[in-house]
Amino acid sequence: MRKRKLISWLFLLPSFLGVILFFVAPFGVVIYYSLINNPIQQEFVGLTNYINVWNNSAFKLAASNTLIFSVLAVPLAVMLSLFLAAVMESRIPFKSYFRTFFLSPLMVPTASVVLIWQVMFHYNGIINNIRMFFGGDKIDFLKSDKACVVILALFLWKNLGYNMILFMAALASIPKDLLEVAALENANKFQIFWMVKVRYLSSTILFVAIMSLISSFKVFREVYLMSGDYPYSTLYMLQHFMNNTFASLDYQKLSSAAIIMFIVVTILVYAMYAVENFFGRDVEG
Repeated sequence: MRKRKLISWLFLLPSFLGVILFFVAPFGVVIYYSLINNPIQQEFVGLTNYINVWNNSAFKLAASNTLIFSVLAVPLAVMLSLFLAAVMESRIPFKSYFRTFFLSPLMVPTASVVLIWQVMFHYNGIINNIRMFFGGDKIDFLKSDKACVVILALFLWKNLGYNMILFMAALASIPKDLLEVAALENANKFQIFWMVKVRYLSSTILFVAIMSLISSFKVFREVYLMSGDYPYSTLYMLQHFMNNTFASLDYQKLSSAAIIMFIVVTILVYAMYAVENFFGRDVEG
């Protein structure tokens, strides 16, 4: 028995060392940098760096924009993809073509997608030409309050297809006998969907929500390609703040902001797990 455990640990040792070297150690370095005044003097300053970052106006703007975007994007990504999966599950014509259409954004490089969006929402782009055709005025979308809507539409277009496939697989795994029993008990389609299907989809909904949350923090790529380091105020995200802070080599500010971001994301994920456990515990039991 002891020999088997030793052999198991020998097989796990390379992966364990890799995790320590490339994940745990760098995270420890980030925490260390967030608690000192600078890399040269290395004097312990406690939570001073965190307080300075928290009171920084650029950080506040980036954090509020990221929070607003995530609050809007994540629920929409989950609900719309679940709706599309339910529609794809029904008997509709040209189902395979619709599925391909929604999956096609996954195969398109981000730079190409950004180019398409720039052509559409440029001041002299397609959308403004359509607006002028119907008597409207031109809008510089990426330099107005509607910039967030443009990025939100891009985010949903990029992510709905993948989420839809996950929900379709989960819907296909629901026991058919439960659906038949619910139908025999005169439950309508809405009751079957909400009381049976959604309860069995709780773990998939949690996974899709977490993945969508992570993707919402990574929307910086698209915004950066469309607007550069300093976009319109509503598009200034946390990763813009991180990127600009890294460019100025302010390790203390960067490390403190990263730890704050980590804590907030951890709290959000824990809250999602708590909600999923509450709604899905009877299904698992």
